[in-house]
Amino acid sequence: MTPFTTLTSIAVPLIRDNIDTDAIIPSREMKTVGKTGLADGLFAGWRYTQVGGREPEPGFVLNDPAYTGAAILLAGANVGCGSSREHAAWALAEYGFRAVIAPSFNPIFRGNCVRNGIVPVELDALPFADAPQPLTIDLPAQTVADATGHVMDFAIDEEAKAMLVGGLDAIDLTLLRRDAIAAFRDKDRAVRPWAYR
Repeated sequence: MTPFTTLTSIAVPLIRDNIDTDAIIPSREMKTVGKTGLADGLFAGWRYTQVGGREPEPGFVLNDPAYTGAAILLAGANVGCGSSREHAAWALAEYGFRAVIAPSFNPIFRGNCVRNGIVPVELDALPFADAPQPLTIDLPAQTVADATGHVMDFAIDEEAKAMLVGGLDAIDLTLLRRDAIAAFRDKDRAVRPWAYR
């Protein structure tokens, strides 16, 4: 994964509560078992005028040129509810989102975001959702700042923060403890030699 320290980007306001994973990436858009080929299907039910089509819906925020290249998504409460499909995080990441700011996250979706390099920023209020403006997320400092200098703190668990800042997946995180694992194995081998070849 790409390490995440700070990010400054326009934020896309999609302030709807209960955006479920089927809205993020409808099942009909999941034509691959890999992490690629999903960006075009991101929010397909809202982004396009017809089911299965690719004619942009003029009123949908991702089709507004003001948000082209945005890497931050603003959402309502309980974002990522519904099924546990990891494709939702894959689609967001492939589209270019590196962070989602919302009042609350479905826990499974939050974990899928972290494992795919997307920072889940939980903020109770989104005072900067009215107009396109750059936001700066500083993950080491756990802050979000808007263009006027207004700064808000956010909480994130230490393991998730370590994974995101270090660009580590779950295996990398485990391998950081390789010395402790080796020491345990050596001690266990002395006590239970029959369990080892």
